This record gives sequence, structure tokens and C-alpha cells, in this order.
Amino acid sequence: MPGPTPDSSRDVRPTLEAVAALAGVSRATASRVVNGGAGVRKPLVEQVRKAVDELGYVPNHAARTLVTRRNGAVAVIIDEPEFRIFSDPFFSQQVRGISRELNVYDAQLVLLLVEGSGDFDRVARYLAGGHVDGVLAFSLHMDDELPSIIRRFRVPTVYGGRPGRPGAASELAVPYVDCDNRGGAAEAVRHLVSLGRRRIAHIAGPGDQTSALDRIDGYRDVLPEGDPALLAEGDFTVEGGARAMTQLLERHPDLDAVFAANDLMASGALRVLRERGRRVPEEVALVGFDDMVSIAETTEPPLTTVRQDIEGMGRLMVRMLMRRLNGEDEGDEVESVITPTRLVHRASA
Repeated sequence: MPGPTPDSSRDVRPTLEAVAALAGVSRATASRVVNGGAGVRKPLVEQVRKAVDELGYVPNHAARTLVTRRNGAVAVIIDEPEFRIFSDPFFSQQVRGISRELNVYDAQLVLLLVEGSGDFDRVARYLAGGHVDGVLAFSLHMDDELPSIIRRFRVPTVYGGRPGRPGAASELAVPYVDCDNRGGAAEAVRHLVSLGRRRIAHIAGPGDQTSALDRIDGYRDVLPEGDPALLAEGDFTVEGGARAMTQLLERHPDLDAVFAANDLMASGALRVLRERGRRVPEEVALVGFDDMVSIAETTEPPLTTVRQDIEGMGRLMVRMLMRRLNGEDEGDEVESVITPTRLVHRASA
């Protein structure tokens, strides 16, 4: 005796034809809507999306790729060692902003890390394979190979931070998102001057990154005749800030203020000042840059710092890239965005 007939309706995925029927449109129209194509009137788009939600339809990725000629993936390339990326909250904030905005566009984030020269070949092979629709690249260094690799494969790209030296051709040829590094640094130093501080030191970032150079320029805008011995280079890490602070105290034990080019270096400087018995802010006022709340609000004393909207900059990079991918800025000149900064007052200065 035959067994019970299986319920053939179980586990049957809704089809595009079912979506089209429910929405009252042709299959071609339904396909254009669910696969991201253009040229469909807004009322019909809404009908199709409503049918998709009602049926629980999941678009076929291969079909979407055929319609849009896109993979639905964006590469995020960070030219920094792994230990920095996972220890510096700057990167987690920027990637969080990128990831959240990519979700809005139903796009996948692919993270590519560059730690050495050998990694450039790996990145080149990946981009050559056409696996991603575009690139978001940040934390570039001078003479970086990444821009030339990206240009070679003509991958639409937006940079985080101004690439190249000021006025260089590479700066003018590609869109980027950066904060007002120079203006923010100048505001920090003006604040220290307003407190009556006269021997103001600067712990700079690496000399091969434009953000560090811009912040040095901001420092010098306010103190053009400053003593060169009051400037020491760090590496945007806690340890680098501590080393630079030690050097500065050896050169200028009478310094009465420090502007550090990021909050991590400021926290390292604060540790050394405490070890040397220098009271902050009574004897030495201290200002950082970034406003990493996880750092700035937990140091003792809490850190006065320059705020940049790191997560918002990541979101803006995605929006700029998507406009390029959608052809919304074709024929226009490449426009980059400089976002404002502001000084956040806490107890260290």
C-alpha cells in the first residue's frame, strides 16, 4: 500500500514568476526591480517590493549579476599591519561605518589587509579577477603601490584620507574623504596657547602619511617660529606616543603642553608624564586628535581632543562610491570631501 503523499508545497521557494503575478507586472519588470536594474516607475517598484516581502522571495545572485553586471561586493583595503588594525579603534569605527552603509545598498564587504610588499601581488590578482564592483582604500602611505594597482584594473575607488603629497597629481585624480586635519590641529594648538602655555610640543604621526603631515602644518600655522626640538615623530600607537614623549622630556624638560596627533599617542604620552611625576593639566596640558571615546573618556584625566566623525566618513565613502557605480557623477569633475572637526573639551587641557 503506498505511503502518504508528501506535501509538495513544503520547502518550495517562491519564484520570480510568483512575485510578478502577485505584483501585477511582467516577469521582466519584476526581474529589473529585484535585481537592481533601472528604468522602472516608482509605483511598480513599490508593488514588486511589497510582493517580495509578502512571498519571502530571495533574489538569485547569479541572475542579479547578469542583469546589473555587478557582484554586489566592495573591497575595503587597509594598508596597515594586522596588529594595528585590530588594536586601533580608528579602524574598527571606520569599517563599522562602511559596513552599515553597505548594508543599505545590499552590498557585501570584503576586507583585504596589506602588511608587506608581497601582499600587493595578492591584491592585484584579486582585483584582476573582477570579484568586486569597487574599492574603498585607506591608511595609505607615501609611494604606496595601491593607487597604481587600482588604476591598472580601472576599479572605481574612493580613498579614505588624501592620497599623495599636497598638490600631487594623484590627489587631483581620485575622489577621497578626509577630515580637516590641518584646521583641527591648529584649533588644538590655539587652545593650548589660550591657556597661557608657551613651550608647546607636538607628537606627530608617521611622516609618510598625509594626515600626519597636515597636522604638523596645523601646529606650525599657530607656532611658525616654534623650536624644532619640540616636535617628535610617533607612529599612531600608544608605544610610539610614549617613546616620543620620553624624547621630548629629555630635550625640553620645561615643556608645558603637548599636542599629540592621535588619541592613542596621547594616552602613551600621558603614561610617561605620570611616571615622571608631571601633573596633567597643572604642569603639562595635553590634547589629542580623533576623539576615540573608548580612550578619551577613560584616561586619567579624561582627554581633551579634536573630534573627527570617523564612522560618518566611512558611510560617506560608500555613498560616493555607489554614485560612481551607478553612473550618477559621470562627466563631472572628481570631487572630494573634507569633513569638519571640532575640539572636545575635557580635563587634560
